Amino acid sequence: MNASSSDLTPAADPGRIVLLTTSHRVAPGLLSWPAWQALRAADAVLCADGAHPQLPYLREAGIAVAEASPTAQELIDACAGGRTVVVVATGEGEPALTDGLARLAGSGRVTMPELELLPASYDLPGARLLDLVQVMDRIRAECPWSSRQTHEGLAKYGIEEAYELVEAIEAGDREELREELGDVLLQVVFHSRIAEEHPEAPFSVDDVAGGIVAKLVHRHPHVFGDEKAETPEDVKAHWLRTKAEEKHRASVTEGVPLGQPGLALAAKLASRARTAGLDVPLPEGEGIGYQLLALAARAETEGVDPEAALRAAARAYRDAIREAEGTAPEAIAAPGGHQDAEAHRDLAEGDAPEAIPTAPGGHRDAEVHADPDTVEE
Repeated sequence: MNASSSDLTPAADPGRIVLLTTSHRVAPGLLSWPAWQALRAADAVLCADGAHPQLPYLREAGIAVAEASPTAQELIDACAGGRTVVVVATGEGEPALTDGLARLAGSGRVTMPELELLPASYDLPGARLLDLVQVMDRIRAECPWSSRQTHEGLAKYGIEEAYELVEAIEAGDREELREELGDVLLQVVFHSRIAEEHPEAPFSVDDVAGGIVAKLVHRHPHVFGDEKAETPEDVKAHWLRTKAEEKHRASVTEGVPLGQPGLALAAKLASRARTAGLDVPLPEGEGIGYQLLALAARAETEGVDPEAALRAAARAYRDAIREAEGTAPEAIAAPGGHQDAEAHRDLAEGDAPEAIPTAPGGHRDAEVHADPDTVEE
């Protein structure tokens, strides 16, 4: 059978569609080299948003961009004959266009151009923090409640969120931990936004971040400088030395917040004295306060966080109360459900349950607190 002339005619080149995506968190004009190559080689560059932040930079680079919002079929027709059309995606990502192309491709009735999704700029780690700052700016400006808040008015929320974070950590709830970390982060961004409005000593979240970056770099000369540190003890020595150079404190008790919970305060003072090599006898007196002071100092010496131990004991007591009431959670009655209560008792006694992961140095995270003089300030 002879082939028809139409069978011998090569199929027309359907061309190529490039959907170019960019991140609004990256400065306009900072595009990848493959993106610039695609833009310069394209037969047409289209963008539905005439106010797209990339357009001035593309035009400055000599790229002609037409403001157009073609349908899927119109875009396919524009590629006929082997043409390449680049579509600079808007912030929404052109869902109507991509859905239309998917329907046509699935119909089997249309010869589709080559389709390429080309990310022209990428978010770096931490990029969503920029979104948080922008959202906070708008909330501060437009929300009747948030616009009236002060540092003093928000202080109690910072304490509450910190306790909720601790609870999530000790409960081992990963989803709750992620959420509570976000709530604590919100406090930082909220206070930083309020601080921008101070008439005499304003600062911003960038100043806050810049300060902690400078502090971390300065206190880690073994990472960012020429110092050497082979062990955690070496790191601690670097940290204490650089902190002493920064603070110029007359007493090791300076910088210890007296408003913190009593057991934590007592342990902190004991830690400061021990780290400084001071052998200071505990004050003698009558009453539960002095007994608690001695217990907190003993816990600190043994590497046990007295606050965590007491919270664990209190949770075990709460579980016992619920069990006596007949309102205990199902986990207590279920096979193996007694493990949580046992874990609480172990922590309260200063013994870490095996389920708790071991931290560097052989300690267990929920039992032993990190040396406070190496992580504060």
